[in-house]
Amino acid sequence: VAKINPQAPLDKVCVLSCGISTGLGASINVAKPPKGSTVAVFGLGAVGLAAAEGARIAGASRIIGVDLNPSRFEEARKFGCTEFVNPKDHNKPVQEVLAEMTSGGVDRSVECTGNINAMIQAFECVHDGWGVAVLVGVPHKDAEFKTHPMNFLNERTLKGTFFGNYKPRTDLPNVVELYMKKELEVEKFITHSVPFAEIN
Repeated sequence: VAKINPQAPLDKVCVLSCGISTGLGASINVAKPPKGSTVAVFGLGAVGLAAAEGARIAGASRIIGVDLNPSRFEEARKFGCTEFVNPKDHNKPVQEVLAEMTSGGVDRSVECTGNINAMIQAFECVHDGWGVAVLVGVPHKDAEFKTHPMNFLNERTLKGTFFGNYKPRTDLPNVVELYMKKELEVEKFITHSVPFAEIN
């Protein structure tokens, strides 16, 4: 149970309880992109859109959305994505595509798919020396993460997060305040409002 601002509309802030906070926190609390940096977001579902929103709030200047479904791209612009990559459009690994687009790699990446290959790509696309990759998606229980040890020796960082490193009771009230101050636009995440009578 978290005590939040009593003025907050419950039919809006209820969506902060899971995916939005997870993606938002993965960017703001864990990846921590510096102002003007470049961030790649793998997977443009609700969590990935929230990660893009977090990168936007943090001040990233380029936010590259990576998804196999190009129909998600236009909507993702509303959440701060500035450009897009569909891995199916390229005949080389997407981490190489991103490295070429960004002169050596992105500053931060946030993986929101749960696909082990996307996790590896998200790590391998960050820049040597300072790049940070954050894993958010939950992989298959038998999945194995394989990468060359040089990627670590070259001073890339790999992190994971659960619920965006927010502690619900103490931190969710602050996320609600971000919404109340209009810094976080929760309405963008809501596509339909349905009365209980219409729910299967």
